[in-house]
Amino acid sequence: MAGIGTEQIDADGILAAAAQADAYLAEDEVLRDARTRAAENGLTVPRSSFGATLRFLAALLDARSVVEVGTGTGVTGVWLLRGMRADGVLTSVDPDPDYQRMARTAYTEAGVPANRARLIVGRPIEVLPRLTDGGYDLMSVCADPLEYADYLREAPRLLRDGGVVVFGDATGSSPGAMRALGKELLVSEDFAAVLLPVGTGLLAATKRPLR
Repeated sequence: MAGIGTEQIDADGILAAAAQADAYLAEDEVLRDARTRAAENGLTVPRSSFGATLRFLAALLDARSVVEVGTGTGVTGVWLLRGMRADGVLTSVDPDPDYQRMARTAYTEAGVPANRARLIVGRPIEVLPRLTDGGYDLMSVCADPLEYADYLREAPRLLRDGGVVVFGDATGSSPGAMRALGKELLVSEDFAAVLLPVGTGLLAATKRPLR
């Protein structure tokens, strides 16, 4: 697999590895139904290996507060909530209220109390600057890769030290934008980053403490 910031990302290798991981991760009825609603509305949803990685990171960080850019129909949100602390709160931002209504249905079907999911309708680039400084353990971004650089600029302020930001579709629809994002992370003094063969590529970075 190519390193972050290189001119070529081994997309075929990443997708092959992700397919193997997906084969071991059977989703339950809640996630299957949410995925079906996404397909019916023409919405692409990250693979189960991507969701499982989000759950793992949320559990590893003992996450109490997570911000998600791109609510979709709730597939990634359910994975995140299942990894977070029992009292953790997911803040999910999406400009489409219909998607958020479907996501709320998925959370309810998953047995998630209503007060554990804060859904905000709006353009993420306008909403994120209003969120609390250092208030989040994890930031998950599954949206338009052409806007990822804007979200990355918000991440150092939003995350606590040791917090993690995750970008999906690292080898997918906008490889040029993802290469630029990878290069930015490679030279960043704020983050240490890694590209993982998960889903269609997962670019993750942890916030370094101030030196």
